[in-house]
Amino acid sequence: MPRSRSTPSRPSGDRSDAVSRAAALGWLDSRVNYERQTPVGPGGKGSFGLARMRRLLALIGNPHDAFPVVHVAGTKGKGSTVAMIAAILGAAGLRVGRYLSPHVHRLEERIAVDGRPIPEADLLRSFASVVPEVERLDASAHRRGTRGPTWFEVVTAVAFDHFARAEVDIAVLETGLGGRLDATNVSRPVVSVITSISLDHMAILGPTVRHIAAEKAGIIKRGCPVVCGARDPSARKVILATARKRRAALRLIDRDFTVHHAPADAATPLAGGTLLLRTEAGRGPEHAYPLSMAGRHQADNAGLAVMTIGELRRRGFRIPETAVRAGLASIHLPARIEPIADRPLVILDAAHNVASMESLMETLEVILAATAARGAPRVLLFAASADKQIEEMLECCRGRFDRVIVTRYLTNPRAATTERLVAACAAAGLPVPTTVQSPTAALAAARKRAGAGGTVCIAGSFFLATEIGRE
Repeated sequence: MPRSRSTPSRPSGDRSDAVSRAAALGWLDSRVNYERQTPVGPGGKGSFGLARMRRLLALIGNPHDAFPVVHVAGTKGKGSTVAMIAAILGAAGLRVGRYLSPHVHRLEERIAVDGRPIPEADLLRSFASVVPEVERLDASAHRRGTRGPTWFEVVTAVAFDHFARAEVDIAVLETGLGGRLDATNVSRPVVSVITSISLDHMAILGPTVRHIAAEKAGIIKRGCPVVCGARDPSARKVILATARKRRAALRLIDRDFTVHHAPADAATPLAGGTLLLRTEAGRGPEHAYPLSMAGRHQADNAGLAVMTIGELRRRGFRIPETAVRAGLASIHLPARIEPIADRPLVILDAAHNVASMESLMETLEVILAATAARGAPRVLLFAASADKQIEEMLECCRGRFDRVIVTRYLTNPRAATTERLVAACAAAGLPVPTTVQSPTAALAAARKRAGAGGTVCIAGSFFLATEIGRE
């Protein structure tokens, strides 16, 4: 059952009234941020590790020890899975911390209690606890010729501090990158979850699915149960071996449970449909759960969430079936097959690797076919980071769009040039794209080309979704 909480010690001098949100975020954005830059050379893999994060947490009173954790890693679906688990736990009456990344609209989206983003006053209060200790570590690092805490490490510490102050019953954490050396991996989970695994961030995590799986499997702790949705054979082999080595009970999709998706009515293709779940090695009774999020891939994520709830029940958490159903039926996340306008229909998705683009195209198949059948334009608006498999991502779109617009997001230097995107469209067999220099102008152009009866799909990056979402 949930363990009792102890309030961690606090550094003296709460300075929450001494700094504005703008000043705090300006200070934060001055730090090394691997969401905005790819680590190479001296700033590459050697920049990752848990020792620096542990030192920072010790200085602020080890707030991460004040609550149990469900820890989620994976290539695709981890944010949705975190949101589903947190919503179920909240529906069961627990006070739940939820940590997601990246954000779409505001930093506060990442850190939520009971589904509500952290209020500005609480954000500044936690910054006031964390910043002086970060600066102390900065000074020490400077003397040694190393680096102080990164952007993500600071935000993670702020999240832990807020969750401890809020006295959450449990926190559900999404890894930022990988797992083994991710800042969130200092936590001591009661259940670990690994979603699907595919190629992404190869420059950091390794060139093959096997290498990437090894990094994700780094969240598996000795004796801590694991729920896993990986289907790739090489990923499964790595996770099986790691779980066995660490004596962690493993619940594996297609072996210990099976997931099927019953789509919603064809007239409402963006509705969530139904999860059909069988446990007991797929031979048990079939359980049906309504889903609020669209796409067959969301049924996989929901299946992982339900299996995770089963593991929590075994550890004493009281979570009724009514809470499972209510939680899965209530989830809405920005930039996950999100309709943001009508006439034309504009759908925003943060698909940023090949697997997520495949899922997006599968989900939109009925809508795009209906658009073509009535002779209306289908328009793809696309931008991506330069380190992604851009040609392969665009190949998923072949034959599905009449017009393509490429742009470059303005707030992140990792963005691929429009010249690279034009060449990638040619290599992928897509129509010759129109180049527009900003997401704002690109969205206006896409809507104009689609006309009132067409469909616009925006995809390629969370960073594109962020800039579109500001409109």
